[in-house]
Amino acid sequence: MKASAVILGAGVSGLSVAMGLLKRGHGVTLLERGEVGTESSWAGGGILSPLLPWDYSEAVSALALRSMATYADWVKAIEAQSGKIAEYWPCGMRVLDTPRPEDALAWCATHGLTAQPGPANPGDLWLPGIAQVRNPRLVAALREAVVRLGGVIHTHCQIEDAAIQTGRVLSLRTNQGSFPADRFVLATGAWSGTGLPGLAGTPNIRPVRGQMLLFKLEPGVLESILYRKGLYLIPRRDGHVLAGSTLEDAGFDKSTDIATLQRLHAEATELLPVLGSIQPIRHWAGLRPGSPDNIPVIGRHPDFENVFVNTGHYRYGVTMAPASAELLVDLMEDKSPVLDPAPYSWQAALERAWGDTL
Repeated sequence: MKASAVILGAGVSGLSVAMGLLKRGHGVTLLERGEVGTESSWAGGGILSPLLPWDYSEAVSALALRSMATYADWVKAIEAQSGKIAEYWPCGMRVLDTPRPEDALAWCATHGLTAQPGPANPGDLWLPGIAQVRNPRLVAALREAVVRLGGVIHTHCQIEDAAIQTGRVLSLRTNQGSFPADRFVLATGAWSGTGLPGLAGTPNIRPVRGQMLLFKLEPGVLESILYRKGLYLIPRRDGHVLAGSTLEDAGFDKSTDIATLQRLHAEATELLPVLGSIQPIRHWAGLRPGSPDNIPVIGRHPDFENVFVNTGHYRYGVTMAPASAELLVDLMEDKSPVLDPAPYSWQAALERAWGDTL
């Protein structure tokens, strides 16, 4: 067996790296502070694209587009390994009232993303290649795949201390015992900026709350993702429809409020009038690992040559999961990655700063 790895965090980011390492012959143990995949990996909508992909930097586009190109095969491999269905669905996305639609169409043509102008409103765009996945079911399939590949997962595992010697972490002491390894991966999501005993937090990562609603309709009422001015509706094949999401600087507070529920419901009804006659069946909030410009941190920790990070994906952790894991595992094995790792380095993260808006 190749080098062993301990991964902190068993959300989509941690599980994806675990699967990549296990498939290359490494031993993997995951330590999760709560339950597997119950933070932002569970709370999001599962759209497998940046919401307006032409509005992001090339660093975001490179990761997202590589993941989007490989996602169907990646999910198929997870489902075959796990025996569970993640509900990957290339349902397409309609973007309404796009500012500068000609620029968006030009970007899509340059980056190989199919886009067509809407027949009625020139500001509407149809992106038939955009897919989605059902987050909780992807997490369940990933977890099972990791276990079947030989990975070990410890839940409710709190880090208490790190054994450090000459620029290396030797082991992590937890409430469930000590875990030594050759390498360690920090994939702790919204908590990445707070650090761990003896390990500095990932720079400029902060929790950003998002509230969402869930409705239940008959299957087929909505057949594609709808997006307009920050609000999206995501249909599931069984008739559920998700509406979201907010961007709130609320620290680690995951509470919801009635005012936001009412606003999201009203805006969702403008997009899909049938929602006006029913009440949401669920309202929740999750904490994203926010990062300036949505650019994640993927690479080596500057203080320890055997510690790596995979975090800060902000709104697109599920979207970027395959390419992020591929990049990190290549770096851990000292292989030349397909993507340029420089934009995702710790140093690059130090140089980025938050603007006035989330």
